[in-house]
Amino acid sequence: MVDSPGHTVAGNPLLETKLYIPKWRPGLVSRPRLIERMHQGIARKLTLVSAPAGFGKTTLLAEWLAASPAGERAAGWVSLDQSDNDPAFFWAYFITALQKVRSEVGESALSLLHSPQPPPIESVLTTLINDINAIEQEFALILDDYHVIDAQPVHNAIAFLLDHLPPQMHLIIASRSDPPLPLARLRARGESTELRAADLRFTYDEAAAFLNQVMGLDLSATDVAALETRTEGWITGLQLAALSMQARDDVAGFITAFTGNDRYIVDYLVEEVLQRQPERVRSFLLQTSILDRLSGPLCDVVTGREDGKRMLEALERDNLFVVPLDESIRSVNPILKWKAR
Repeated sequence: MVDSPGHTVAGNPLLETKLYIPKWRPGLVSRPRLIERMHQGIARKLTLVSAPAGFGKTTLLAEWLAASPAGERAAGWVSLDQSDNDPAFFWAYFITALQKVRSEVGESALSLLHSPQPPPIESVLTTLINDINAIEQEFALILDDYHVIDAQPVHNAIAFLLDHLPPQMHLIIASRSDPPLPLARLRARGESTELRAADLRFTYDEAAAFLNQVMGLDLSATDVAALETRTEGWITGLQLAALSMQARDDVAGFITAFTGNDRYIVDYLVEEVLQRQPERVRSFLLQTSILDRLSGPLCDVVTGREDGKRMLEALERDNLFVVPLDESIRSVNPILKWKAR
């Protein structure tokens, strides 16, 4: 049973810090072009921010909330983790986040969800949707790190919610991979806004502001352009390069030699990306990293397997190191090729 005042699920307390909205610090690089995209998308049901690790998804959402016309947009936030694959915990956090907007919303839904014999989830969500519909103000509910959710019942319930979402609520999902939701249908109906790695990459001007103003370096335009090109605007890549350059005398020489073999880059990729992949994915990435262009049949030849096309499609869907060039050929993200070498 969920107890709202104590924020517990079956006697286990909810972690209140998962519900905190991250603060955007004015000293960071502002991204007005993306903030405008976010503002335009608020009238639609869903905004999906989907990009690999280190592209500034959470920071962008924090700035968007801080940049709302009134200075503070009504919003609830959940930073998801693996424990939220349990539907009881997921919906407890979801509804508790909604209660940041309106305190009494969702109490009946929680009672149904945690009753001895819960009704079908559609019935629970119908009660919740009716509560949401009674909220007069427009607001957003943000689910950060949605890629950790692999429980299909949760995905199914979110799809049902999106189908019947009241107009005053806007759902925002930030994820390292595309969630298994009816994205194609939402696109066709004009009910979604999508921001991806190509949108989130730092432009030259943003990279210059980050390296010279935020990180305190004094790089020439040529050096900034070289780093922006080598990292393809990957924000964390630029940050790790900047950390490596601090206290170095020969900055220009470092930039010339800079590759993904830099220890900060390697540590980040290993800890945040590669170690999180199943062995079959790590093996596929290693074996195919010798290729400049990838296709299903070519990968099958290199790996001795017969699942090259499916693996490439899965890697693309999960935003992992490949960039589609046409229907069958993908290019390898340079960051991965650096690591493989």
